[in-house]
Amino acid sequence: MDNRTEDKGKKDIVSLSYEELIFEMKEIGEKPFRGKQIYGWLHEKLADDFSKMTNISKTLQERLDASYEIRKVSVAARQISKKDTTEKFLFELCDGCMIESVLMRYDYGNSVCISSQAGCRMGCRFCASTIGGLKRNLAPSEMLGQIYRIQKLTGERVSNVVVMGMGEPLDNYDNFLKFVTMLSDEHGLHISQRNITASTCGIVPNIRRLAQEGLQITLALSLHAPNQEKRKELMPVADKYELSEVMAACDYYFEKTGRRPTFEYSLVKGVNDGAEDAKELTSLLLGRNCHLNLIPVNPVKERNFERPDRKNALAFKNKLEKNGINVTIRRERGSDIDGACGQLRRRYADI
Repeated sequence: MDNRTEDKGKKDIVSLSYEELIFEMKEIGEKPFRGKQIYGWLHEKLADDFSKMTNISKTLQERLDASYEIRKVSVAARQISKKDTTEKFLFELCDGCMIESVLMRYDYGNSVCISSQAGCRMGCRFCASTIGGLKRNLAPSEMLGQIYRIQKLTGERVSNVVVMGMGEPLDNYDNFLKFVTMLSDEHGLHISQRNITASTCGIVPNIRRLAQEGLQITLALSLHAPNQEKRKELMPVADKYELSEVMAACDYYFEKTGRRPTFEYSLVKGVNDGAEDAKELTSLLLGRNCHLNLIPVNPVKERNFERPDRKNALAFKNKLEKNGINVTIRRERGSDIDGACGQLRRRYADI
């Protein structure tokens, strides 16, 4: 393991909440208002160096630099789509780990898709992020840092955040939870929790746990199959949790939060896009207050999955709609810039 952060013994100051930072300043003999000032520099002005905190004395800047670190989230590669305004970023973390983020511009505002882990251990068959397994969890500062870096690079405000990049957020539960509370905190970017979506492959205990946290984020379940048998073929997590358990957990999330879940369904040609699949999927979702996102699968060179053509995808959608399912085909963004999650990182690693 790279020891660039381990050897310093410095605290990750950007991962400290507003209250924690104020307490931290009192602990080192500073006035509480210093904590408020520093938090504003880190989370509103997005300062990446203590020397830029101009209303703080040089002595305090030096004390901070000696005991704390602002973990770097550095751009290793940046791609801009020629088809739309989507941008994809490959970020390098302080220990050399690589993660990806995507900026998508819409009429209603800018949406950023971030990673919650470096790599992933969930093993979903059609996903490039999971190839090579999990390197490590991301700290709250490294999740926030992706958004902060993109805002600084583009000079544009981010209004929506989706945690659908590399990793499984509910496999990094405590850090993810702190990230959400800090992102929506009034002392930081103050992004509404209703504008935050987290995608999970279906870790049942943590879906239920999340339902009890009093948050207002949207839960997106990676469903990808209409029955348990097909789900097990595509997603190893299904070996641990039955589809009936996963759906019951999603129902519980809706019951506790009032937030309608979204179900993500990657359409894979000849695997889960047939008439019988549509029929089973209708039976599974009918009567549930939910939204279904159909996503024609992104080809990954290490896998042999293919996407159905547009005509077949529309036919699948129409079968569901006729039976009362609220469904859309996700608009493809940035298809010319390593569209699948994990693709840019894989290509960079192969160079």
